[in-house]
Amino acid sequence: MVKINQRRYLGNKQRLLDFIYKIINSNIKEFNSFCDIFAGTGAVANYFNHSDNKIIINDLLYHNYISHYAFLSNDSFDIIKIDIILNDLNNINIIEESNYFAEHFGDRYFSRQIALKIGAIREKIESLFINQYINFKEKSILITSLIYAIDKIANTVGHYDAYIKKEIKAEKLFLDMLSFSQKNNINNEIFNMNANDLIKNIDCDILYLDPPYNSRQYSDAYHLLENLALWQKPKLFGDAKKFDRANIKSNYNKTSATKVFEDLIKNAKARYILLSYNNMANQGNDRSNARISDENIFRILNSRGKVNIFETDFKEFNTGKIKRENNKERIFFVEVEQ
Repeated sequence: MVKINQRRYLGNKQRLLDFIYKIINSNIKEFNSFCDIFAGTGAVANYFNHSDNKIIINDLLYHNYISHYAFLSNDSFDIIKIDIILNDLNNINIIEESNYFAEHFGDRYFSRQIALKIGAIREKIESLFINQYINFKEKSILITSLIYAIDKIANTVGHYDAYIKKEIKAEKLFLDMLSFSQKNNINNEIFNMNANDLIKNIDCDILYLDPPYNSRQYSDAYHLLENLALWQKPKLFGDAKKFDRANIKSNYNKTSATKVFEDLIKNAKARYILLSYNNMANQGNDRSNARISDENIFRILNSRGKVNIFETDFKEFNTGKIKRENNKERIFFVEVEQ
């Protein structure tokens, strides 16, 4: 069974869940709704997902939205049918000598044989959906299972900005059922939007913010998974085989980050705001340095209430090229003044 936290992902907060829980338990205790508006893999939202509250979860990237829908939506699905399809996909008969996925990603991120299988599986899932044999929840479960399966064997250091230029080891691709509790998903709302647009149309008790910190775009790091989830087969370019991602570039990775953050906080309708933002302001190279200064974080958050800060030591997951000492993960906590 595949759990939501079993993905390698830049900025993943899985190891900080207890830290976040302690802050909430000490300062809030009871709440009815929790919004994770830059959700990534969805590990934080999933941690606070219970049948007696509502989770609002959002991410700009479509492949993350698909995963959130699979794990956290309340839509009905047929588990017996999904088990049968997963077995069929694991034993799929590859007839064609080439397909879109193998042509572009074979002998790069995966062996050609594995890439052929991935392409054939994705094509089959799309066919099942188009022919209305599966619904969107079931499609999301199957695509998410595929994403998690290829994440285990990809010829990368954990993302797809580049691949390892060495001989690719023989690996086995296996799709497994997802592990989740449908009874906890009763009230959940799932979005695939720009956070600054969504914030104007929702309200919640707890607003948890984990925006990108620096100039490294998630659409660059996970373009392959985005391509696989969308399955629009766009034209690709460069050695990394990326597609045009202009429409999914985050403003939080740009010089406009402070401005868009201020707009987000101004429009937030929440009782409490929690912001995850590390202390790497000027401790890395230019691409790694934080886009929003501490001075601006305090200024903007103070406009909504008194700011408290909690911090803990944290070993970050990065590209593998950067080793930084004294890395602190921090939570800025605000009880919003009504």
